[in-house]
Amino acid sequence: MLELRGRRRSRRPLVLGLAAAIAGLALIAPSSAAQPPGDDVQHSNNVQPVANVPRQGPLAESTHSDLAFFKNYAFQGSYDGFTVYDISNPRKPETVTQVACPGGQGDVSVSPDGNLLFMSVDYARTDDTCQSEQGSYQDPNSWEGMRIFDISDKANPKYVKGIKTNCGSHTHTMVPGKSGDDLYLYVSSYNPDPAFPNCQPPHDSISIIDVPAGDPAGAEVVAEPVLFPDGGAPGTAGCHDITVFPNKDLAGGACMGDGALIDISDRVKPKVITTVEDPNFAFYHSATFTNDGKSVLFTDELGGGGAPTCNEQTGPTHGADAIYNITGSGADRKLEFQSYYKIPRHQADTENCVAHNGNLIPIPGRNVYVQSWYQGGVSFFDFTDKTAPKEIGYFDRGPVDENNLVLGGSWSAYYYNGYVYSSDITRGLDVMKISGPGMGQAEQVKLDVLNPQTQYAYPE
Repeated sequence: MLELRGRRRSRRPLVLGLAAAIAGLALIAPSSAAQPPGDDVQHSNNVQPVANVPRQGPLAESTHSDLAFFKNYAFQGSYDGFTVYDISNPRKPETVTQVACPGGQGDVSVSPDGNLLFMSVDYARTDDTCQSEQGSYQDPNSWEGMRIFDISDKANPKYVKGIKTNCGSHTHTMVPGKSGDDLYLYVSSYNPDPAFPNCQPPHDSISIIDVPAGDPAGAEVVAEPVLFPDGGAPGTAGCHDITVFPNKDLAGGACMGDGALIDISDRVKPKVITTVEDPNFAFYHSATFTNDGKSVLFTDELGGGGAPTCNEQTGPTHGADAIYNITGSGADRKLEFQSYYKIPRHQADTENCVAHNGNLIPIPGRNVYVQSWYQGGVSFFDFTDKTAPKEIGYFDRGPVDENNLVLGGSWSAYYYNGYVYSSDITRGLDVMKISGPGMGQAEQVKLDVLNPQTQYAYPE
């Protein structure tokens, strides 16, 4: 979700959080069982809603954000902490525990062994702890960045360390080291301001954190590479999100005014190969590669995620996805535009809606994507023919408020081991099942870990 740093204070009322000070890691035991998805859900015949777990406990009023997965667990971030679910029975997910630890955005990822959870903080805090209070961006002693938790005991997460980063961490990407030992975190943030001592312009860079194997407390920033030495496209001042494809040493950078293809063969010295600028795009938000790594899909978060842009007036090429083929080789690779995709169902003006987070469904020989659209719901579409993407299924709740525009909807939707999990900003966790051609093959692909911004090739 786009969050303008200079406007955070005025936007904060949209994010209903906990009291500023929370004593310790507030953990709660399961208190709310899964229930039917609700009467306001519309869906295609091939999409079956199977469960919903409402917001609850210390995070009952918090804005819920992104998801990560390890074996039979799902981790749901929020602006005020995170929730751990047991999804061993996807039709009856159970809340294992919640951690109250406010800081904004709450983007999460998990280590490949499932023992560490990483969490983004992009609201100024008085310190790096979970007891911190709201700080000031004008205060050089304020803190933003990454938090690390030990989740080896899923019911009892333990706070390990906070690492301060310039401009905080709006999102981050877990990047495996080439030796298989260390992990790296690519920290994305943007919108510097001369009035913010810890976020000075031009900030055309990312922060890279090295998490040493077996020593998460030793994690530290080891590089701050400038991705756009020439300043990039107008409006670029950092990146919103980066998706990496480690096996191909590639990354797709969604960097405000630029969609970037990045060489990550040296993990601490990423280098932009080429960029694209699209006059129909307002804000490059996220990226996903096709399974063969020969194409990349960028999303446009028109309106910052808080506007009703899935209406007839906005049209089909704004607030959409753009699909590109990767042509050429080596340092001469380019991005060649193929088509746009936007959900074909107009939404009400009381529903914030725009392209947001999703991932590939592992169907051999096809490109099938599941994607969140805030109050536009969840869309399934096939872009095997990259020039003619087509929706093949959907899940769509009614508006949070029939008469007023209230922030809500699916923040992220991901396929994981046979089911789709949707993180709903105000309604908790939704689980659904999609059927149809190829879905049986997809179910044969079993993963131990899924951080959607860390892509691996599925078997073909």
